[in-house]
Amino acid sequence: MKKLILFCLLVAFSSQFYAQDAVGSSVLKEKKEKLAADKKKADQAAKEKETNAVDKKKKLTEEAKIQKEAAEKKKEELATKAKKEVKAKKEAGTNMSANKAQVAKDNAAEREARMKEKATTAKTKAAATKDKVTGTYNGHKVYTGPKGGKYYINKNGNKTYIDKE
Repeated sequence: MKKLILFCLLVAFSSQFYAQDAVGSSVLKEKKEKLAADKKKADQAAKEKETNAVDKKKKLTEEAKIQKEAAEKKKEELATKAKKEVKAKKEAGTNMSANKAQVAKDNAAEREARMKEKATTAKTKAAATKDKVTGTYNGHKVYTGPKGGKYYINKNGNKTYIDKE
């Protein structure tokens, strides 16, 4: 009799296990579907990251090419500029003697112009002063200032004061 009761209990409990398995299997199916969907999303995200990385790499390589081309253009421009300067220096070297003579003439003309300007400046300074001419000193006109100081205009156009001695 004990065996019969045990057998009945065994059958009763075993049927309950199967019922739980049926419910559990649907939950497992849902979990598997969810995992499959998550895996699919993760795969898509990985593919997008990979394509983005490839696109970035392409952009960087294109930018590097552009920068390299710009650097090469600058280098070529500098080289042509340097060649032109060398050529100009060579031409200047052949014309150096003619240029030296011309420079000497120009310098002499500039010196004369400066001397004339200094002389006119001295005259205008003397004319611009409201001081009175009171005599001569070493071949220069002596002026007396408003406070009684005596001076003359030197060759540089500046006032040179005379001691009262």
